[in-house]
Formats: sequence, C-alpha cells, structure tokens
Amino acid sequence: MLRYLAVRLSSMLAVLVLVSIGLFALVIAAPGDPVTSMLSPEELGNSQDYIAQRRHELGLDRPLPLQYVAWAGRVLQGDLGTSFVNQNRPVAHLLLERLGPTLELMLTAMTFSILLALVLGVTAAARKNKPADYLISTSTMLVMSVPAFFLGMLAIYVFAFRLRWLPSSGMSSPSDGGLVDLLKHLILPAGILAIHGCAGLIRYVRAGLLEELNADYVRTAVAKGAGPMRARMHALRNSLLPLITLLMMNVPELLGGAVILETLFAWPGMGQLTLAAIGNQDIPLIVGFGLIVTVLVLLSNLLADLLYRLADPRVRLR
Repeated sequence: MLRYLAVRLSSMLAVLVLVSIGLFALVIAAPGDPVTSMLSPEELGNSQDYIAQRRHELGLDRPLPLQYVAWAGRVLQGDLGTSFVNQNRPVAHLLLERLGPTLELMLTAMTFSILLALVLGVTAAARKNKPADYLISTSTMLVMSVPAFFLGMLAIYVFAFRLRWLPSSGMSSPSDGGLVDLLKHLILPAGILAIHGCAGLIRYVRAGLLEELNADYVRTAVAKGAGPMRARMHALRNSLLPLITLLMMNVPELLGGAVILETLFAWPGMGQLTLAAIGNQDIPLIVGFGLIVTVLVLLSNLLADLLYRLADPRVRLR
C-alpha cells in the first residue's frame, strides 16, 4: 500500500506541474492586458508610463518562463500571489474565504446526489419495464439534456417568485441568519446541483444492478431462499465499483456546475470569485483557482482507488 501511495503521489505531482505550466501559459497568453483593464477609458490616454511601470512591478514584462519560475517558487513557499484587484489581497486568503461556501454547496449536493441515485436506480431496476422504470428513465434523460443553469432559472421562477417558498439568492438573510434560514438558502442551489448530478448516476446504478441480478451467485442465493430485497442488496454492493469511479470523475463536473450556480444564486463561493477574476483579468487569482481545482481532481481520483479497495477487498493496489 505504501509503495502504491508513493507511486501515485509522484505521478500526481508530475501531473500537477504539467497542468500548472499549461494553465499559467494559457492565462498569460489570453487576449488583453490586466493592467489596462484596471483603468477607465479616460485614464488610458495619458497613462502609458504608469502602465509600463505597473507591468514591471507585477513582473508582466518578463519572459513567460521566468514569470512561471517566479510564480512556482512562491507557490512552493505557500504563496499563491497577490490579487491584481480585490485591494491587492493575497490570493490564498481570498480563495480560503470562499472555499467554505463552495464545499458546503458541493458536499451537500454530492450527498443528496448519491442518495437519489441509489434510491431511484434501485427502484428503476426493481420495476424494470414498468411505469416507474419508464418514468425514472425519462426524467433522467430530460434532466441530462437540460443545462444546470436553466433548471436553476426555472427553480427560481417557480419556488422563489411564484410560490415564494424559498429565497432566490445569497447564503442567508441579513435580518435572520439562523439555521432554518441557512437551510432555506441552501435548498435551491444544492438541490439543482444534486438533481443535475444524479441523473447519469441513476442510469449507471440501474444498469449495474440489473447486470448483477442476472449473475449466477444471485440466482443461487434466490434458489436457496433469499428474498428479493436481500438479493438486490447483495447485488447492489457488487455493482457499486463502477459507480465509485463515475462519482469521483463527476467531481470536476460538479465543481463546474457549482461555479455557474454560484453566480446564478449569488452564492459567495470560489466560482463567483473566479468568474469576477476572469472579467478583471486577475491572473494570480485565476491561476490559483485552477491549481486548487487540479488538486481536488487528483485527490478525488486517488480517493476513488482507495474506495475501490474498501468496497472490494479482492482488489489489490499496486
């Protein structure tokens, strides 16, 4: 196990370096100048000396390899740089402030996504070719074909503006802030993210369970007197292995959906902060966000392998 972890961590570090080089080069090579974007059109006319001085202070006039080496050296010391906007605050502080709301949104959505996928996937498999199976299959295809932001807009219209059951934006009300108020603000963004994320998982749970139910060991268990529920639970455990991989591979997609929904629901997470950074060409903040996303994806893949081993002791990690 230790040898496996050492090899995996080494490969993850290599991938992280390669991704950071590509990400840094792409952000630097993007059209536009972050310094000129800080100035108003009236200030641009007589500010060429200031722009040149500011670019020199930020290191933007240096060759790209030197900029990357300087940035990587600071990252190794735990410094992701300083935001060009946001009052020149450290990028690490800005991202850490927004990491909590984003993780709250993602983990809540992932939890409900797994529960929905298991319940509806097992139900669809148990009611194969019956109205419940058709209803669940059609609903998942419908959800998969509609973008998450459209579902979010529809949910805001129905539940916030027409029925007035739930708030449409923010994490809490300024005059409240209690637990119930926090949960009300969480329901719409987390619910939409969970529903959109579980659609594909439901189809995998259904297909995996049906395949296992036709296996010889399940038929043998039924012949020996095992009830339908016990047979399904036995088959479900063996069908979870592909689901673990799919679930971990869904982390980038879940994060991408969270970025869009944070903007739609004015949720103060990393996604909302990063979209504003892209608009302002805040290079350190964009690259810092990309680095954190890369780390999360790599860790989720490692977690998938470890969960594989936990779900099936026959799997050997080498």
